[in-house]
Amino acid sequence: MASAEIRKKSIRDRRDRIFLKNLDSFHIIMPFVMPTRCANEAVLSEDFDITELDRYVKEKNASNPDFKYTWFHVICAALAKTIVLRPKMNYFISGYRMYERRDIEMSFVVKRKFEDTSEEALARFIVDKNGGSLVEQVHSFVSDFVSKVRVHNETIGITNQFNFFQYLPRPLFKLFVWFLRRLEYHGIYPKFLAKDDPCYCTVYITNLGSIKMSADYHHIFEWGTNSFFVVMSEMKYTPTFKEDGSYVVKPTIKLSFTIDERIADGFYFAKSIKLFRHLINNPELLDLDAQTPVDFQF
Repeated sequence: MASAEIRKKSIRDRRDRIFLKNLDSFHIIMPFVMPTRCANEAVLSEDFDITELDRYVKEKNASNPDFKYTWFHVICAALAKTIVLRPKMNYFISGYRMYERRDIEMSFVVKRKFEDTSEEALARFIVDKNGGSLVEQVHSFVSDFVSKVRVHNETIGITNQFNFFQYLPRPLFKLFVWFLRRLEYHGIYPKFLAKDDPCYCTVYITNLGSIKMSADYHHIFEWGTNSFFVVMSEMKYTPTFKEDGSYVVKPTIKLSFTIDERIADGFYFAKSIKLFRHLINNPELLDLDAQTPVDFQF
């Protein structure tokens, strides 16, 4: 299937999404038979050895940058690289049709302060697929965003829109949300809302490890167009057994993936996770340009 960048335009294309033509009948019918994302969730949890990732982060921080590199930055970069090379992970279904995003968009939440009463800021990062190191892209964005919400206490992103809509009376708010859903169905959802809405993204990432928690699952949202959710849990030391029965203890992070199974088949997902694992084990690959191919065995 041709890439989004070179495919001819279709009257069914959305503003920044490409309508996928020439799908097999199974993928055309599925959205009508099983129309909701939550009814089509494929869930996988795996422990990832972060020995090499940890070494890579320590080397990055050896120069004492003002904003430290973290496991989160590298994991986000590995996810972005996987999606660049595995474009079906950037598909979504809306209005009973399947689309591919032109951009790779990543969403996550930043807590202003680690306090009960502190607000959350919703971040949305657009990957430069033709740019350089994905680790540097993620690190630069997170550094800038955290500075705005924690140091300068700015209100940015979709929070500004929420601050206005929260004062609508309930019947009017309900009607307004219904209207927005109809706009989404027809592919004309307002750009000024979608551009900062974290539910309009390729992958939504929640870093539970930052608050010392773990989880095996998070549902996909029915709102927006997100088809891929990742939960990053707390680091733990896990014994890895060898063939002779001996074992070594390694640092691991559990990552839980929730994917709308209608956008691709199980083999495609499995190969994508294999690529992601290869990148975690070889993080220097993320210093290369985003489009650089990766040779790995499945």
